[in-house]
Amino acid sequence: MQVEIAIIGGGPAGLMAAEALSEQGHSVHLFDAMPSLGRKFLMAGKSGLNLTHAEPLEGFLEKFGSEQARLEPALRGFPPDEIRTWAESLGTETFVGSSGRVFPKSMKAAPLLRGWLKRLRAKGVVTHVRHRWVGWTSRDQLCFETPNGAVVIDAAATILALGGASWPQLGSDGAWNSILTQRGLALRPFEPANCGFNVDWSEHFKDRFAGTPVKNMRLDVGGRSLPGEFVITNDGVEGGGIYQHAKQLREQMSATGAAILTVDMKPDVAEENLVRKLSGSRGSRSFATYLKKATGLAGVKAGLLRECAADNLNDPGKLAHAIKNLNLVLRSPRPIDEAISTAGGLSLQELTECYMASTEPGLFFAGEMLDWEAPTGGYLLSACFATGRKAGLAAADYLATKNAC
Repeated sequence: MQVEIAIIGGGPAGLMAAEALSEQGHSVHLFDAMPSLGRKFLMAGKSGLNLTHAEPLEGFLEKFGSEQARLEPALRGFPPDEIRTWAESLGTETFVGSSGRVFPKSMKAAPLLRGWLKRLRAKGVVTHVRHRWVGWTSRDQLCFETPNGAVVIDAAATILALGGASWPQLGSDGAWNSILTQRGLALRPFEPANCGFNVDWSEHFKDRFAGTPVKNMRLDVGGRSLPGEFVITNDGVEGGGIYQHAKQLREQMSATGAAILTVDMKPDVAEENLVRKLSGSRGSRSFATYLKKATGLAGVKAGLLRECAADNLNDPGKLAHAIKNLNLVLRSPRPIDEAISTAGGLSLQELTECYMASTEPGLFFAGEMLDWEAPTGGYLLSACFATGRKAGLAAADYLATKNAC
Protein backbone atom coordinates (compact mmCIF):
# COMPACT_ATOMS: atom_id res chain seq x y z
CA MET A 1 0.00 0.00 0.00
CA GLN A 2 1.22 3.48 -0.83
CA VAL A 3 0.42 6.44 1.42
CA GLU A 4 1.39 10.09 1.47
CA ILE A 5 2.52 10.09 5.09
CA ALA A 6 2.77 7.39 7.73
CA ILE A 7 2.82 8.19 11.43
CA ILE A 8 3.86 5.31 13.67
CA GLY A 9 2.74 5.67 17.27
CA GLY A 10 -0.72 6.61 18.51
CA GLY A 11 0.22 8.52 21.66
CA PRO A 12 0.03 12.30 22.15
CA ALA A 13 3.06 13.07 19.92
CA GLY A 14 1.81 10.96 17.03
CA LEU A 15 -1.76 12.24 17.33
CA MET A 16 -0.57 15.86 17.42
CA ALA A 17 1.58 15.27 14.32
CA ALA A 18 -1.48 13.82 12.59
CA GLU A 19 -3.52 16.88 13.54
CA ALA A 20 -0.91 19.31 12.22
CA LEU A 21 -0.74 17.48 8.89
CA SER A 22 -4.46 16.90 8.45
CA GLU A 23 -5.17 20.58 9.09
CA GLN A 24 -3.15 21.31 5.96
CA GLY A 25 -5.06 18.82 3.89
CA HIS A 26 -2.54 15.98 3.84
CA SER A 27 -3.55 12.33 3.68
CA VAL A 28 -2.41 10.74 6.94
CA HIS A 29 -2.26 7.09 7.94
CA LEU A 30 -1.50 6.46 11.62
CA PHE A 31 -0.30 3.04 12.82
CA ASP A 32 -0.11 1.67 16.36
CA ALA A 33 0.80 -1.74 17.78
CA MET A 34 -1.92 -1.74 20.43
CA PRO A 35 -5.65 -2.54 19.98
CA SER A 36 -6.55 1.12 20.65
CA LEU A 37 -4.86 4.51 20.59
CA GLY A 38 -3.61 6.68 23.44
CA ARG A 39 -3.32 3.98 26.10
CA LYS A 40 -0.56 5.66 28.11
CA PHE A 41 -2.41 8.98 27.72
CA LEU A 42 -5.45 7.37 29.31
CA MET A 43 -3.31 5.94 32.12
CA ALA A 44 -2.02 9.46 32.83
CA GLY A 45 -5.65 10.50 33.16
CA LYS A 46 -6.11 8.21 36.13
CA SER A 47 -4.18 10.74 38.21
CA GLY A 48 -6.04 13.69 36.73
CA LEU A 49 -4.25 14.23 33.37
CA ASN A 50 -1.72 16.95 34.08
CA LEU A 51 -1.73 18.54 30.60
CA THR A 52 0.78 21.33 31.11
CA HIS A 53 2.01 23.92 33.63
CA ALA A 54 0.97 27.55 33.96
CA GLU A 55 4.25 29.01 35.24
CA PRO A 56 5.97 31.80 33.24
CA LEU A 57 7.40 30.43 30.01
CA GLU A 58 11.06 31.09 30.83
CA GLY A 59 10.81 29.01 34.02
CA PHE A 60 8.85 26.38 32.13
CA LEU A 61 11.60 26.03 29.52
CA GLU A 62 14.30 25.64 32.17
CA LYS A 63 12.72 22.36 33.31
CA PHE A 64 14.11 20.68 30.18
CA GLY A 65 17.69 21.04 31.37
CA SER A 66 20.51 20.27 28.96
CA GLU A 67 18.14 19.75 26.01
CA GLN A 68 16.30 23.04 26.49
CA ALA A 69 17.90 24.69 23.46
CA ARG A 70 16.95 21.82 21.12
CA LEU A 71 13.37 21.66 22.39
CA GLU A 72 12.73 25.36 22.87
CA PRO A 73 11.54 26.22 19.31
CA ALA A 74 8.91 23.48 19.49
CA LEU A 75 7.84 24.45 23.03
CA ARG A 76 7.56 28.11 22.08
CA GLY A 77 5.58 27.09 19.00
CA PHE A 78 2.97 25.34 21.14
CA PRO A 79 3.24 26.86 24.62
CA PRO A 80 1.08 26.02 27.65
CA ASP A 81 -1.57 28.67 27.00
CA GLU A 82 -2.09 27.31 23.47
CA ILE A 83 -2.35 23.78 24.82
CA ARG A 84 -5.18 24.97 27.06
CA THR A 85 -6.90 26.66 24.11
CA TRP A 86 -6.50 23.49 22.04
CA ALA A 87 -8.03 21.34 24.82
CA GLU A 88 -10.96 23.72 25.13
CA SER A 89 -11.52 23.51 21.35
CA LEU A 90 -12.15 19.81 21.96
CA GLY A 91 -14.72 20.55 24.66
CA THR A 92 -12.34 20.06 27.59
CA GLU A 93 -12.20 23.04 29.94
CA THR A 94 -9.08 23.30 32.07
CA PHE A 95 -8.11 24.84 35.39
CA VAL A 96 -4.86 25.75 37.12
CA GLY A 97 -4.24 23.97 40.41
CA SER A 98 -2.57 25.51 43.43
CA SER A 99 0.82 24.18 42.27
CA GLY A 100 0.45 25.74 38.81
CA ARG A 101 -0.34 22.43 37.16
CA VAL A 102 -3.08 22.47 34.50
CA PHE A 103 -5.80 19.81 34.50
CA PRO A 104 -9.11 19.17 32.73
CA LYS A 105 -12.00 20.25 34.96
CA SER A 106 -13.33 16.71 34.60
CA MET A 107 -9.94 15.33 35.82
CA LYS A 108 -10.30 12.67 33.11
CA ALA A 109 -8.43 11.88 29.89
CA ALA A 110 -11.11 9.84 28.11
CA PRO A 111 -13.41 12.75 27.04
CA LEU A 112 -10.46 14.67 25.60
CA LEU A 113 -9.12 11.64 23.74
CA ARG A 114 -12.55 10.78 22.34
CA GLY A 115 -13.03 14.31 21.07
CA TRP A 116 -9.53 14.36 19.61
CA LEU A 117 -9.92 11.08 17.72
CA LYS A 118 -13.32 12.15 16.43
CA ARG A 119 -11.84 15.35 15.03
CA LEU A 120 -8.89 13.55 13.44
CA ARG A 121 -11.13 11.03 11.72
CA ALA A 122 -13.38 13.85 10.49
CA LYS A 123 -10.27 15.38 8.90
CA GLY A 124 -9.56 12.12 7.11
CA VAL A 125 -6.87 10.59 9.31
CA VAL A 126 -6.94 6.81 8.84
CA THR A 127 -5.93 4.75 11.85
CA HIS A 128 -4.53 1.22 11.81
CA VAL A 129 -4.34 -0.58 15.16
CA ARG A 130 -2.63 -3.89 15.90
CA HIS A 131 0.10 -2.90 13.43
CA ARG A 132 3.49 -3.43 15.07
CA TRP A 133 6.29 -1.75 13.18
CA VAL A 134 9.28 -4.06 12.77
CA GLY A 135 11.52 -1.95 10.52
CA TRP A 136 12.16 -1.39 6.84
CA THR A 137 12.36 -3.73 3.90
CA SER A 138 15.41 -3.79 1.63
CA ARG A 139 13.54 -1.24 -0.53
CA ASP A 140 13.04 1.14 2.42
CA GLN A 141 9.36 0.30 2.78
CA LEU A 142 7.81 0.25 6.23
CA CYS A 143 7.08 -3.26 7.46
CA PHE A 144 4.39 -4.13 10.01
CA GLU A 145 3.32 -7.32 11.73
CA THR A 146 -0.47 -7.64 12.06
CA PRO A 147 -2.90 -10.39 13.10
CA ASN A 148 -3.50 -10.96 9.38
CA GLY A 149 0.15 -11.19 8.40
CA ALA A 150 2.84 -8.81 7.26
CA VAL A 151 1.90 -5.42 5.78
CA VAL A 152 4.29 -3.30 3.72
CA ILE A 153 3.78 0.45 3.29
CA ASP A 154 5.36 2.91 0.89
CA ALA A 155 5.27 6.41 2.40
CA ALA A 156 6.42 9.73 0.96
CA ALA A 157 7.29 10.80 4.53
CA THR A 158 7.30 9.05 7.89
CA ILE A 159 7.02 10.29 11.47
CA LEU A 160 8.08 7.94 14.27
CA ALA A 161 6.50 8.73 17.64
CA LEU A 162 7.00 5.40 19.40
CA GLY A 163 7.38 6.48 23.03
CA GLY A 164 10.06 5.56 25.55
CA ALA A 165 10.61 2.35 27.45
CA SER A 166 8.37 2.70 30.49
CA TRP A 167 4.88 1.15 30.70
CA PRO A 168 5.61 -1.67 28.22
CA GLN A 169 2.17 -3.14 28.84
CA LEU A 170 0.71 0.02 27.27
CA GLY A 171 2.94 -0.15 24.20
CA SER A 172 5.96 1.95 25.28
CA ASP A 173 8.48 -0.88 25.31
CA GLY A 174 11.44 0.68 23.46
CA ALA A 175 11.58 -2.28 21.05
CA TRP A 176 12.32 0.13 18.20
CA ASN A 177 15.76 0.82 19.71
CA SER A 178 17.49 -2.03 17.87
CA ILE A 179 15.81 -1.10 14.57
CA LEU A 180 17.22 2.43 14.63
CA THR A 181 20.63 1.23 15.83
CA GLN A 182 20.81 -1.08 12.82
CA ARG A 183 19.89 1.93 10.70
CA GLY A 184 23.04 3.67 11.96
CA LEU A 185 21.33 6.24 14.20
CA ALA A 186 22.91 7.09 17.56
CA LEU A 187 20.91 6.21 20.66
CA ARG A 188 21.61 6.50 24.36
CA PRO A 189 20.52 3.56 26.54
CA PHE A 190 17.21 4.02 28.30
CA GLU A 191 17.18 4.88 32.00
CA PRO A 192 14.27 5.41 34.40
CA ALA A 193 13.64 9.16 34.67
CA ASN A 194 10.63 10.03 36.83
CA CYS A 195 11.06 7.10 39.16
CA GLY A 196 11.54 6.02 42.75
CA PHE A 197 14.91 5.20 44.29
CA ASN A 198 15.99 2.44 46.64
CA VAL A 199 16.93 3.19 50.26
CA ASP A 200 18.06 0.60 52.82
CA TRP A 201 15.35 1.27 55.42
CA SER A 202 15.28 -0.72 58.62
CA GLU A 203 12.41 -3.17 58.95
CA HIS A 204 10.98 -1.14 61.84
CA PHE A 205 10.97 2.11 59.84
CA LYS A 206 9.37 0.75 56.69
CA ASP A 207 6.81 -1.29 58.62
CA ARG A 208 5.70 1.88 60.35
CA PHE A 209 6.00 4.51 57.62
CA ALA A 210 5.74 2.89 54.15
CA GLY A 211 3.11 4.81 52.21
CA THR A 212 3.51 7.96 54.33
CA PRO A 213 4.06 11.33 52.58
CA VAL A 214 6.79 13.66 53.82
CA LYS A 215 5.83 17.28 53.09
CA ASN A 216 7.00 20.90 53.41
CA MET A 217 10.73 20.42 52.86
CA ARG A 218 13.62 21.53 50.69
CA LEU A 219 15.50 18.79 48.89
CA ASP A 220 19.10 19.24 47.79
CA VAL A 221 21.22 17.14 45.44
CA GLY A 222 24.74 18.37 44.73
CA GLY A 223 23.92 21.93 45.75
CA ARG A 224 20.69 22.16 43.72
CA SER A 225 18.01 22.92 46.31
CA LEU A 226 14.28 22.93 45.52
CA PRO A 227 11.09 22.76 47.58
CA GLY A 228 9.43 19.38 47.38
CA GLU A 229 7.92 16.35 49.00
CA PHE A 230 8.11 12.60 48.64
CA VAL A 231 6.53 9.37 49.83
CA ILE A 232 8.22 6.64 51.87
CA THR A 233 7.94 3.25 50.15
CA ASN A 234 8.93 -0.24 51.23
CA ASP A 235 11.95 0.04 48.99
CA GLY A 236 12.87 3.72 49.35
CA VAL A 237 11.36 7.02 48.21
CA GLU A 238 9.28 8.29 45.31
CA GLY A 239 7.25 11.36 44.36
CA GLY A 240 7.50 14.75 42.70
CA GLY A 241 10.25 16.07 44.93
CA ILE A 242 12.41 13.09 43.99
CA TYR A 243 11.58 13.21 40.29
CA GLN A 244 12.83 16.80 39.92
CA HIS A 245 16.29 15.61 40.98
CA ALA A 246 16.27 12.27 39.14
CA LYS A 247 18.94 13.14 36.57
CA GLN A 248 21.37 14.44 39.21
CA LEU A 249 20.72 11.40 41.41
CA ARG A 250 21.45 9.00 38.53
CA GLU A 251 24.64 10.89 37.68
CA GLN A 252 25.85 10.65 41.28
CA MET A 253 25.07 6.95 41.36
CA SER A 254 26.96 6.39 38.14
CA ALA A 255 29.99 8.22 39.52
CA THR A 256 30.09 6.91 43.10
CA GLY A 257 27.68 3.98 43.38
CA ALA A 258 25.15 5.88 45.52
CA ALA A 259 23.61 9.35 45.81
CA ILE A 260 22.95 11.71 48.70
CA LEU A 261 19.60 13.46 49.00
CA THR A 262 19.88 16.20 51.65
CA VAL A 263 16.59 17.07 53.32
CA ASP A 264 15.82 20.33 55.12
CA MET A 265 12.80 19.43 57.25
CA LYS A 266 12.35 22.99 58.60
CA PRO A 267 13.13 25.21 55.59
CA ASP A 268 11.55 28.32 57.15
CA VAL A 269 13.53 28.13 60.40
CA ALA A 270 17.22 29.02 60.71
CA GLU A 271 19.52 26.41 62.21
CA GLU A 272 20.57 28.71 65.08
CA ASN A 273 16.92 29.15 66.05
CA LEU A 274 16.49 25.39 66.16
CA VAL A 275 19.56 25.09 68.38
CA ARG A 276 18.05 27.61 70.78
CA LYS A 277 14.69 25.83 70.86
CA LEU A 278 16.31 22.44 71.38
CA SER A 279 18.64 23.64 74.14
CA GLY A 280 15.95 23.75 76.81
CA SER A 281 15.82 21.05 79.43
CA ARG A 282 14.36 17.80 78.16
CA GLY A 283 13.63 16.53 81.65
CA SER A 284 11.75 13.27 81.74
CA ARG A 285 10.02 13.82 78.42
CA SER A 286 10.38 11.22 75.68
CA PHE A 287 12.39 12.18 72.61
CA ALA A 288 9.20 12.37 70.53
CA THR A 289 7.53 14.77 72.98
CA TYR A 290 10.68 16.88 73.35
CA LEU A 291 11.16 17.13 69.56
CA LYS A 292 7.54 18.01 68.83
CA LYS A 293 7.42 20.63 71.59
CA ALA A 294 10.64 22.29 70.47
CA THR A 295 10.35 22.06 66.67
CA GLY A 296 6.89 20.82 65.71
CA LEU A 297 8.39 17.73 64.06
CA ALA A 298 6.57 14.46 64.66
CA GLY A 299 5.54 11.24 62.94
CA VAL A 300 7.49 10.34 59.84
CA LYS A 301 9.91 13.27 60.16
CA ALA A 302 10.84 12.23 63.69
CA GLY A 303 11.15 8.69 62.34
CA LEU A 304 13.56 9.86 59.65
CA LEU A 305 15.74 11.52 62.28
CA ARG A 306 15.87 8.29 64.28
CA GLU A 307 16.57 6.30 61.11
CA CYS A 308 19.29 8.50 59.59
CA ALA A 309 20.76 10.55 62.46
CA ALA A 310 20.46 8.32 65.52
CA ASP A 311 23.87 9.39 66.88
CA ASN A 312 22.89 13.07 66.91
CA LEU A 313 19.64 13.03 68.87
CA ASN A 314 21.04 13.98 72.27
CA ASP A 315 23.09 17.00 71.20
CA PRO A 316 21.01 20.14 70.42
CA GLY A 317 23.56 21.46 67.91
CA LYS A 318 23.95 18.18 66.06
CA LEU A 319 20.22 17.55 66.12
CA ALA A 320 19.47 21.01 64.71
CA HIS A 321 22.01 20.43 61.96
CA ALA A 322 20.44 17.05 61.13
CA ILE A 323 16.98 18.63 60.91
CA LYS A 324 18.34 21.13 58.37
CA ASN A 325 20.71 18.72 56.59
CA LEU A 326 19.43 15.15 56.89
CA ASN A 327 21.29 12.93 54.44
CA LEU A 328 19.40 10.05 52.83
CA VAL A 329 21.58 7.55 50.97
CA LEU A 330 19.85 6.47 47.74
CA ARG A 331 21.30 3.25 46.35
CA SER A 332 19.77 2.80 42.89
CA PRO A 333 16.76 3.71 40.73
CA ARG A 334 13.71 1.50 40.77
CA PRO A 335 13.24 -0.69 37.64
CA ILE A 336 12.47 1.05 34.38
CA ASP A 337 9.07 -0.59 33.99
CA GLU A 338 7.98 1.19 37.20
CA ALA A 339 9.06 4.61 35.91
CA ILE A 340 6.61 7.27 34.76
CA SER A 341 8.98 8.20 31.94
CA THR A 342 12.44 7.40 30.62
CA ALA A 343 15.62 9.23 29.74
CA GLY A 344 17.70 8.10 26.78
CA GLY A 345 16.59 7.27 23.28
CA LEU A 346 17.40 8.84 19.93
CA SER A 347 20.01 11.57 20.23
CA LEU A 348 18.74 15.00 19.23
CA GLN A 349 22.15 15.54 17.66
CA GLU A 350 21.05 13.09 14.94
CA LEU A 351 18.24 15.41 13.87
CA THR A 352 17.77 18.73 12.15
CA GLU A 353 16.07 21.55 14.04
CA CYS A 354 12.69 20.26 12.80
CA TYR A 355 13.30 16.70 14.09
CA MET A 356 14.13 15.14 10.74
CA ALA A 357 16.97 12.61 10.54
CA SER A 358 20.01 14.46 9.17
CA THR A 359 20.94 11.51 6.96
CA GLU A 360 17.42 10.50 5.87
CA PRO A 361 15.23 13.21 4.33
CA GLY A 362 11.56 12.56 4.99
CA LEU A 363 12.07 10.62 8.24
CA PHE A 364 10.91 12.60 11.30
CA PHE A 365 10.76 11.84 15.03
CA ALA A 366 8.73 13.16 17.99
CA GLY A 367 7.86 12.59 21.61
CA GLU A 368 9.46 10.55 24.35
CA MET A 369 11.53 8.38 22.03
CA LEU A 370 13.87 11.38 21.73
CA ASP A 371 16.64 11.77 24.31
CA TRP A 372 15.27 14.41 26.66
CA GLU A 373 13.72 14.33 30.10
CA ALA A 374 11.71 16.59 32.38
CA PRO A 375 10.02 16.25 35.77
CA THR A 376 6.34 15.54 36.19
CA GLY A 377 4.11 18.60 36.39
CA GLY A 378 2.79 18.84 32.84
CA TYR A 379 6.21 19.14 31.20
CA LEU A 380 6.22 15.62 29.76
CA LEU A 381 2.92 15.91 27.91
CA SER A 382 3.70 19.47 26.82
CA ALA A 383 6.91 18.37 25.11
CA CYS A 384 5.19 15.40 23.46
CA PHE A 385 2.45 17.69 22.10
CA ALA A 386 4.96 20.31 20.98
CA THR A 387 7.48 18.01 19.29
CA GLY A 388 4.64 16.14 17.58
CA ARG A 389 3.22 19.37 16.22
CA LYS A 390 6.67 20.58 15.12
CA ALA A 391 7.42 17.30 13.33
CA GLY A 392 4.00 17.35 11.65
CA LEU A 393 4.42 20.90 10.36
CA ALA A 394 7.95 20.11 9.19
CA ALA A 395 6.74 17.00 7.37
CA ALA A 396 4.08 19.12 5.65
CA ASP A 397 6.78 21.54 4.47
CA TYR A 398 8.90 18.64 3.27
CA LEU A 399 6.04 17.14 1.29
CA ALA A 400 5.38 20.51 -0.32
CA THR A 401 8.99 21.29 -1.26
CA LYS A 402 10.98 18.04 -0.94
CA ASN A 403 13.65 20.18 0.70
CA ALA A 404 15.37 19.01 3.88
CA CYS A 405 14.79 21.44 6.73
